[in-house]
Amino acid sequence: MSEIKVIQADYSHLIEKVKDEVIAWRRYFHKYPELSFQEEKTSQFIFETLESFGNLILSRPTKTSVMARLIGPHPGKVLAIRADIDALPIQEENSLSYSSENPGVMHACGHDGHAAMLLGTAKVLSSLQHQIKGEIRFLFQHGEELAPGGAQEMVRAGVMDGVDLVIGTHLWSPLETGKIGVSSGPLMASPDTFSITVTGLGGHAGLPHQTVDAIAIGAQVVSNLQHIVSRNVDPLDSVVLSITKFLGGTAMNIIPNSVEIAGTVRHFNTELRANIREWMERIVKGITEAHGASYQFTYWDGVDPVVNDEKVARVIEETVRELWGEHAVAQAKPNMGAEDFSAFLKEAPGAFFFTGSGNRELGTDFPHHHPRFNIDESALSNGVSMFVHAAFKLLD
Repeated sequence: MSEIKVIQADYSHLIEKVKDEVIAWRRYFHKYPELSFQEEKTSQFIFETLESFGNLILSRPTKTSVMARLIGPHPGKVLAIRADIDALPIQEENSLSYSSENPGVMHACGHDGHAAMLLGTAKVLSSLQHQIKGEIRFLFQHGEELAPGGAQEMVRAGVMDGVDLVIGTHLWSPLETGKIGVSSGPLMASPDTFSITVTGLGGHAGLPHQTVDAIAIGAQVVSNLQHIVSRNVDPLDSVVLSITKFLGGTAMNIIPNSVEIAGTVRHFNTELRANIREWMERIVKGITEAHGASYQFTYWDGVDPVVNDEKVARVIEETVRELWGEHAVAQAKPNMGAEDFSAFLKEAPGAFFFTGSGNRELGTDFPHHHPRFNIDESALSNGVSMFVHAAFKLLD
C-alpha cells in the first residue's frame, strides 16, 4: 500500500469564516425548496452566489444545474466535487423560522445542506486558486430524487470530460454529528422498479364463482414474489424486493376487474437484473394463467450501484483522521438506498461518503424523507472541511 501524503496546510480558519454564510445558504434553500427538474430559482441563486466569489468559470450544463470550474496556475489532475440540489414532494411538519414556504415541497433529505456545503467549499477554494494544482469542478446537480436522475444528463452535457477523480457526500441522520462514514467497494444499491397489472373478471362480491378475482390472484402474486430473494438469489448476493403499492377495488360488495401492484428491487449486482426480471415475470405469468386471468408486467432498470474506488476512499478516510482523529472515522456499511452519483463514478474513479448530521438532543435524528427531517447545522462545516482538505490531497 502506497503512503498517503499528509495534509500540507490547515484551512480551518478559512472554513470558520464562511460557516455563518453556509448556514444562511442552507436555510435559504430549505425555505424555498424546488422539486426535481424544477430547480430554477435554486440554480439561479447558486449561479449568482458563485459569480460573487471570483476566479470561477461558470456554465449551465442543463436548464437547472450549475457547473463552476476553478483552474489553478499549476498543472495537475481534474477533480470534480458534486452536490445535489433538489427537494422532495413532502409537506414539512417542522416549525422553524426557515421552514418550507412551498406547500407540499420540502428538503427532507439534506440536499439543501449539500448545496450550501459545496458553495462554501467553492468560496474557500476560489480564494486559494494560486495553490491549486490542476482543476476543480463544482457540480451542482439537479434531479437526484426523480428517476432517471439528473446526473446522467450532466454527464451527457460533458461535465465529466477530462475529469480524473470525483467525490461527493451525503448528510446522514443515522450517523452522529462529528463522524464521517466511508468505505471502499459497494456503498449504495441500484433501485430498479416494476409495475404489474392483474386483470380478471369483476362482479358481485356475493357471487364470486362468476368472477375471476383479481385481488385474490394479486395477493398470490405478492406472496410468491417473496420467494425470489429467499429461494432464487444466492444468499451472498444482497437483494431486496419490496411491494410498495397494491391498488384495487371501489366498494365493499364489488370484486374489481383488475389490481395494480408496484414496487422496487434493490441490489448491488447489475448482472442479476435479467434473472430477477425473468423470475418475476415467470411467477406472474404462472399464477395469472392458472386462474384464468391476464397480466401486464413492466420492469425499469434503476441507476447503477455506487461503488467506491479503494484508493480514493482511502484518501477520504485518511483526511478524516488527520482532521479529527481516529474516533471520527466510521466504517460505512452498504445500504439499499440509491444515489445517481454512480453516473459520475462510471466516468472516473471516486468516492461517496457520509457526513454525520444526527443529533438526538437537537431532534435531527429523524430518518431521511420524513416530514420532520432536519440536520444538525454544525455538520455543514465538517462537510466543507472534508471537501477542502480532500481536494488538496487528491490533486497533490
